[in-house]
Parts: sequence; C-alpha cells; structure tokens
Amino acid sequence: MEKLSNADWLARSQAAVWHPCTQMQHHAQTGTPGHLPLVPIARGQGAWLYDFDGKRYLDGISSWWTNLFGHANPRINAALRDQLETLEHVMLAGFTHQPVVELSERLSALTGGALGHAFYASDGASATEIALKMSFHYWRNIGRPEKAEFLCLQGSYHGETVGALAVTDVAIFKDAYAPLVRAATVIPSPDFRQAEAGESPADVARRAAAALEAHLERHGESIAALIIEPLVQGAAGMAMYDPEYLRLARQLCDRYEVHLICDEIAVGCGRTGTFFAHEQAGIRPDLMCLSKGISGGYLPLSIVLSSDTIYNAFLDDSVARAFLHSHSYTGNPLACRAALATLDIFQSDDVLTVNRKKAQKIESALAPLADHPQVKHLRQRGMIAAFDVETADPHFSRKFYRAALEREALIRPIGNTVYLMPPYIVSDEEIGHLGKVISETLGMSV
Repeated sequence: MEKLSNADWLARSQAAVWHPCTQMQHHAQTGTPGHLPLVPIARGQGAWLYDFDGKRYLDGISSWWTNLFGHANPRINAALRDQLETLEHVMLAGFTHQPVVELSERLSALTGGALGHAFYASDGASATEIALKMSFHYWRNIGRPEKAEFLCLQGSYHGETVGALAVTDVAIFKDAYAPLVRAATVIPSPDFRQAEAGESPADVARRAAAALEAHLERHGESIAALIIEPLVQGAAGMAMYDPEYLRLARQLCDRYEVHLICDEIAVGCGRTGTFFAHEQAGIRPDLMCLSKGISGGYLPLSIVLSSDTIYNAFLDDSVARAFLHSHSYTGNPLACRAALATLDIFQSDDVLTVNRKKAQKIESALAPLADHPQVKHLRQRGMIAAFDVETADPHFSRKFYRAALEREALIRPIGNTVYLMPPYIVSDEEIGHLGKVISETLGMSV
C-alpha cells in the first residue's frame, strides 16, 4: 500500500472533513498571522503523537483533556481486545451487561454510595442535557413544577447542544444560537482572578456565594438547579477558585431546595488532585456529570450519577413519569470496559499519590514564568496549570500554538490563557520539555 504523507492527508481532510471548534478558513491561510495548522496524526504512543512525516508532538493538553494514561496504553488496549471478542454492543433499553453493571457499581462506590444510579450517554454535552432534564422532571414529578429555572456561573461552559448552551456563558459559542436557547440566570463566578485589593481566594469565594444567596432569597422558589464546574472553569480560561464556594453553595442549595449539579466532565478523574474535584470541599452533589477522561481518552462515554432521592421520584406505573431520554449507544460495552480498565489503573498504580509528585514537577517547570512581565495569574490545581498573557495581539493563541508545534509540543491556548493538562504518565523529562517549550514559545509569541 502506498505510504501517504502529511500533505496528502491534509488535502484529503480539507476536502472532506468539517473540523470542530474551528473556522475552517484559518486552515487554508498558510503564511498569515491567523493561520491555524491542521496536523495529520498517524499514531500515538505514551504522551506523544506522531504525524505521517515522522515528526512528534508531546500531548500537553491530553487531546482535549481526555487522555489519562497515554496513547495506545497496553492495559486499556488489552481490555478492549478482550471485550471485542465477547460483546461489542447491545441496546441498554430492556437489556444489561457486565461492563455497565460493574462500572455503575464502582462509580457509586467512589461517591461513598451518595450517588446510587448511573445514566449513560456518549458526550459531555449530552450529560449536561440529561442532568438538567432530570432536575426539571424531578420537580414536576413531586408536584413542584414552578421550580423550572437554572443557575450557572459567569464564564461557565457545559457543552454546545441547545440545552447545554442554556447554562453556558461563553459568547462565542452561544450568541449565534440565542433564539434557540432558553437562557439560564448567570451568577458571579468565584474565579480568584477577580480578587479585589486584599482579598484571598476564599474571600472571593465567599463574595460570590453571597451573590448566590441573595439570588436564591429572591427567586429560590423557581430555581430547579445550580450547575457548576467544581474548582476549575475550563473554557473560561482555566478559572480556578477556592473550595469554600462549593461548601457554601451546597449549604445554600440545601436551604432553598435547589439541586446542585457538579459538571466533572473536564475536572473529574483526578485532574484537580482528588478523583472528583468536589471532594476537596467535603460535599456531594445531587447530580454529577462525567465524560472525557472516564474512558481513559479511548471512546465516547458520558455518565450522569444521581442521588437515590432523584431516582426514586421517577418510579411509577405511569410511563410519563419515567425518564425517557435515550441514545442508541447508551452504556456501550466497549466504552464501559475502557472505563473499567481506567479505574483499575487508578487503583493498582496509586495514581492520585503519584500525581501529587508530578504536579510539583509541573509547578517547578513553570515557576520561572512568574517573573515574566506579561505573565499574569500563574496558577495550578493538581495536574492543571495555567497563566494569562497580557498582549493585544489578536492572533496570540494561534501564533503560540504554531510555535509550540514547531518545538514538538501540543499546547493550545484558550484565548490569552496558556495551560497544561498532560496525561498522567508524563515523565519528569517530558514535563521539563513542556516547560522549556512554553518559555521559548512565549518569547516568540508576545
């Protein structure tokens, strides 16, 4: 078979594929400041991706925050090969199977049994839709249909389907579809970059919680749920905040009978230092959304875990009171088996403990940037590190991305925010490489 080059695959892709989250014209503007390179990937191994011409790229963002234990991980590969020989898929309506039962049991156990049932879909936005619908329908089922509104944080991102956009506060994703969206109420974020003079991160959290309390005092009777990204708001530029906000939000949601939905799609599975980010506040949500890393970055899978109180409100002889949301590939056995293999690695390799040491290495690798005159708010939560760059260049993110690729690193800024979220198998040497690339690239891009 003829071996094709990068150029061959680029031409074929641009002629046939509509890429996500992309202005496709930017891929065609070679040589301009706004050019966004399209990189054909032939294979992956560990923390590295390789193109068809043999060049490699260290995956500093875990392929959109999904990959936990490296590309072509032998243990996850083996689990999938075994599952392929047993059961590739069966519908979950009226049927069940071993991987989905075992995964549901293990995820519930990780919440201490507080969230007892798992509902399955394929992507993060679908999980958001499911959680919102469950909350809305719960209140209707118990005779309180007036509780039908949702709250979300300033800068929040929960997906790009129409329901998920309702609780997303990122204009570039939402504005074009405003006529389709049933908008939620946006409340202040506890993002500690918004600290006033003399305020600590906990002070900012308390100030934001006071705003939440004021809103619930006035409108609590009509609020179904508050949805939040615990500790780190990803698309807002890795906005980080103190766990105090989660503690206070849980108390307020209890007081005003409002569901707390934790969107752990990006921040769960150990990214922030605990398996679930909300654990750092010593709380449990009423509904929790998982996706991205739960399958190790292998297969599309999303899950909503619910409290027994919510689950029980749907039990009735009437089909109209049931939760009828469905996806064709709900609870896919292959995806569930990948997730089980991922949980096995967490357990056998004591990943959370190992990650604390890796997080310290990342902190050390980025520490010199604190003295850079254009670097602001250098911050870190577990295996997520970020900083903001003070620049007026409208093409900063694309220029930085291109320059990092030239230095063998995949680092894709969110606006003026540069961040790292590498796979957990990244070595000390590879962390050093990422730090070096960022330092060199920053000098080229601002």
